[in-house]
Amino acid sequence: MDEFQRNFSPMMKPDKILIIRLSSLGDIVLTTPFIRAVRTRFPNAQIDFLLRREFFEVLQFHPALSHVLTYDTQSGFPGLRILKDSLQQEHYDIVFDLHKSLRSRYLCISMGAKEIHSIKKRIVPRMLLVRCGINIYGSIVSAADRYIETGRSFGILNDGQGLELFIPEDVRERISTKIGVNPETVYIGFCPSAKHYTKRWLPERFIELGIRLSREWNGIVLLFGGPADIELCRTISEEINRGRGKTAAKSFAGLFTIPETAAALERCRCVVTNDSGLMHIASAMKRKLVAVFGSTVEELGFFPQGENSIVVENKKLKCRPCSHVGRESCPKKHFRCMKEITTDMVAHACDEQLNVKHG
Repeated sequence: MDEFQRNFSPMMKPDKILIIRLSSLGDIVLTTPFIRAVRTRFPNAQIDFLLRREFFEVLQFHPALSHVLTYDTQSGFPGLRILKDSLQQEHYDIVFDLHKSLRSRYLCISMGAKEIHSIKKRIVPRMLLVRCGINIYGSIVSAADRYIETGRSFGILNDGQGLELFIPEDVRERISTKIGVNPETVYIGFCPSAKHYTKRWLPERFIELGIRLSREWNGIVLLFGGPADIELCRTISEEINRGRGKTAAKSFAGLFTIPETAAALERCRCVVTNDSGLMHIASAMKRKLVAVFGSTVEELGFFPQGENSIVVENKKLKCRPCSHVGRESCPKKHFRCMKEITTDMVAHACDEQLNVKHG
């Protein structure tokens, strides 16, 4: 039992519930089945969610949440202390700590909630798999299901409906205007970046794939990413256009908010992505996915959710996984986990998702 977890009567009807998951983008999207399940179990409770300020837009429009609270990491420990004092005044009945970081644990210890339940991170199996190549996981449990486990003693269950994001209609309309969506055109989304280098498929492969898919489908490739991905996405789109001899790709990296990016991904018939936050956003928008995985594996819990996804990976390497979050360089210096994933492999997966057999 978690050191903060106490006995709880399932007959108790809490008035106030707080869910904590401070970061990051994908992890917060993965909490949405848990949010929905908590609301189903306690329909009349006040349910608040605490996250870092830069991710506020992810849950801004979620109808199951009473309030979305934010923490500014730039404020440092003084800001954390002020936040703790504010949370103390709320007198929460239940706190679900889905992050279990030093910050979240500090808040949990200090706020005086009646019940505090923290996620089980499976640190020992993860450490043995990453550091020693020893797999003792047994069954594979996704991160979304691990969040659900945190509320099991309250009768909180996974309804099997997957991830979700709520996008206002005016955002959808605005994005349709910006993209210039033509109902007769096949739009294919590319999300070529990721926070860590070992999670990124090679840019030249994205270029080859974009030229190939655009030619075969007479489609348009739409590239997405944050401000840090502007140059990468622009280069890929320019090279695709050069290879096709016409405008076959457009980059929107750094131009859209999180809800706008979600609305744009929703317009794509298929999305090709690395292991990233945008992968989970595309999954939440119920898109057909082709996800390229390098240094991470399914046991770590972050494979895409649902039946609409195909994962392309190099299963032959004994050095996978070399990290549970990704690295800035390949520790073996060969980067075979990504270099040996060919354009053909990903193209065949795309064909399957687009319901056309290759050749």
